[in-house]
Amino acid sequence: MVTVVDNHLQQIAENGFAVLEGVIDPDLVDALDEDLQRLERDLRIVPADNVFEGLRTTRIYNLLAHGRLYERIPTYPGVLEVVEKVLDPGLLISSLSSIAIGPGEDGQPIHADDQLIPLPRPHTQIICNTMWALTDFTEENGATRVVPGSHLYEQAPDPREQHETIAAEMQKGSVLVFVGSLWHGGGANRTDKRRVGVAMNYCAGYIRQQENQQLGLPRELVRGFPRRLQELVGYSVYNGLIGHIDKQHPASVVLSTDDSANLIWDYKAPEA
Repeated sequence: MVTVVDNHLQQIAENGFAVLEGVIDPDLVDALDEDLQRLERDLRIVPADNVFEGLRTTRIYNLLAHGRLYERIPTYPGVLEVVEKVLDPGLLISSLSSIAIGPGEDGQPIHADDQLIPLPRPHTQIICNTMWALTDFTEENGATRVVPGSHLYEQAPDPREQHETIAAEMQKGSVLVFVGSLWHGGGANRTDKRRVGVAMNYCAGYIRQQENQQLGLPRELVRGFPRRLQELVGYSVYNGLIGHIDKQHPASVVLSTDDSANLIWDYKAPEA
């Protein structure tokens, strides 16, 4: 029997992206939007001074350090399930940030999120990113621009060049899931209102995270995280090898938990 998840996975395999329509609880969407506005005020967030981040775009990084509300995002049911099947359950959080594209913003240079990683293309997916729509994403207000099928190209885009794209339009409460090799970029905002999204990005367990979760999050905060969230921010061991500390589980060493690591050195050869 073909499931909704199967359909999403087929779209991602063919086009490099899929839109999960209306999957986020509306109350959570509104709470996130409201709290991000509070954080922008409290942290005095202003746009960057470069065209890649946006001259009229505000971004808040390392959101897990800014309140319990954001702990719900990485493990959200129905979204993580898809991402785990694109990568695998050993995946990690690469970064969690907000992106609010303001009126008058130009389109972001088209890029691929994995293009700084020196791997031949096309390749096995090592990054899977999601964009949560806290407002409607439209052609006019800066919906993410994508080049369908570009994850199968043999080269990465040149951000200095113009590329033919389409807008990944979606309603508030929906989530865009796309692979790291997909050519994409934020759109131009030609309206008088902000386009607000949350970028919840994941990487394969053997890839170094974009934001250093272990140094960016206080250990006392992480001790209070649910176990699965502790794993996602990096207190885990991938495939019995990657992430150990002196052949011990990092959660045991750093967080003083009772976790034990089944390391590759501990595997026993099957008896003949």
